[in-house]
Amino acid sequence: MKPAILNCFALRKRLLSRMTLGFAAGPLTVLTFPPFSILLLVPVAYSALFVGLRDLSFGRAFLVGWAFGLGQFGFGISWIAESFYVEPERFGALATPAVAGLSAGLAIFPAIAAVLFVEIARRGAMGSLLACLLFATSWTAAEWLRGHVLTGFPWNLAGYALVDYAALRQPAAWVGSYGLSFLTVFVAALPGAALMAVGRQRLIISLMPLAGIVTMWAVGTLRLQSDAPQPPDVDLRIVQGNVPQEEKWAPENREATFALYLELSTQPGDFDVLLWPETAFPGFLDEDAQARARIAAALPDGSVLLTGVPDRVLSEDGTRYFNTVQAFDDTNEILTGYAKHHLVPFGEYVPFRGWLPIERLTAGLGDFTPGPGPRTLALPGMPLVAVAICYEIIFPGHVVDDMFRPDWIFNATNDSWFGTSIGPEQHLASARMRAVEEGLPVIRAANTGISAVIDANGEIIARLDTGERGIIDADLPSAQPPTPYALFGDWMLLALILASWSWALAANATANYRRMRKTVMQRCG
Repeated sequence: MKPAILNCFALRKRLLSRMTLGFAAGPLTVLTFPPFSILLLVPVAYSALFVGLRDLSFGRAFLVGWAFGLGQFGFGISWIAESFYVEPERFGALATPAVAGLSAGLAIFPAIAAVLFVEIARRGAMGSLLACLLFATSWTAAEWLRGHVLTGFPWNLAGYALVDYAALRQPAAWVGSYGLSFLTVFVAALPGAALMAVGRQRLIISLMPLAGIVTMWAVGTLRLQSDAPQPPDVDLRIVQGNVPQEEKWAPENREATFALYLELSTQPGDFDVLLWPETAFPGFLDEDAQARARIAAALPDGSVLLTGVPDRVLSEDGTRYFNTVQAFDDTNEILTGYAKHHLVPFGEYVPFRGWLPIERLTAGLGDFTPGPGPRTLALPGMPLVAVAICYEIIFPGHVVDDMFRPDWIFNATNDSWFGTSIGPEQHLASARMRAVEEGLPVIRAANTGISAVIDANGEIIARLDTGERGIIDADLPSAQPPTPYALFGDWMLLALILASWSWALAANATANYRRMRKTVMQRCG
């Protein structure tokens, strides 16, 4: 019995050490994203998980992957707690349980990646290169699921570690952010594979990360050096009011908030398009003729305003509420609008409301209704524009109407919910990746931090940080021709994975053939 007990104790100790390694490595991934962008930690984090999963059973691999995810999301989305303290007397007590519960749930996706990797690897002997490829494929499959299951939450994808590196983020124009994650994790796992390799193979695998980075850099540099189209002659003005969230919807503050946006909008300077953030007007603007008249008086001749506003529509089922961006011209006319289609659970609606006795975090008369989906808006005399409200910008391939390609993307948001945390920087990273994927400039208006002008390569041209009040006057950057990802979406990811596996299997077969031939010749000699 003693050897059996000792063996069981050793296995438990081994599992605990692997889970501890995973839990410690998970938060390192957050340090690879903005605002930190420590690129050297990418191979440290993913190689640690890659090594920690070797020789594990299904259940143990799940626990190690889950521990990694718990560390990753526990640190990476801790900023969500800030939103519960906007009204601390109502929601403050829920902050820690909410972050812990969401982190534990999201950690299931790294756990899925871990068991996929372990179970497939167990079914056939594979070399270090194929093992890294399998690890990257499993991770990417789990990230894709995270972006689509239920409402989806593709936040802090592995590829976003490259967003602050101009050339390295450009491959997303071909394969999207999920494809960039695949490339990132594959290269990042190679040092771990090198640690477990022996002899000449260790040297070869040790050199491969450098080769992968150089290849991605070269591909990205070629895109950056391509001729940019002539920019449209359109002047923008972005207004960032920096109104504290806890004050924004108080009835006694609504006039002051509206007056502030008008004052900032009428500062000296010319513009064609005026951009206000999500729910900048704290009321139903289409029902307020007086407020629209004041806006029209502030607009130069021929200019338009795009502003975030709540909207309501009477129907047979009662009043339906929408989170919208509406366009107004200098004649007091409503031109067009867009209704947010990807709503925030518990922020804009309560899932399973009949069963869950939970209040929404945001003020309002009722749950928001989702709009019909991505839409391209036509404004008189202006380039076509797509609209993404708040966190809609985090969804790769779901921002632009594929039937009517716009010339730019307007992202109206309100990140004041998250204070001075790392959340707004992570949110901005998603917006920059949508610009690269679609080959379109993204113009971001935030109630407070981070308003920005982003060109079609994901470069920030101008920005206003969290806590700043002011305006950005800038030219609208030019759009690039449709990227492969804009044309084919996540089919490009599938093509990348298939091509990578074809190359790796061919290389593996060639190496096996050479070894077999060498053995035969030695025997014959």
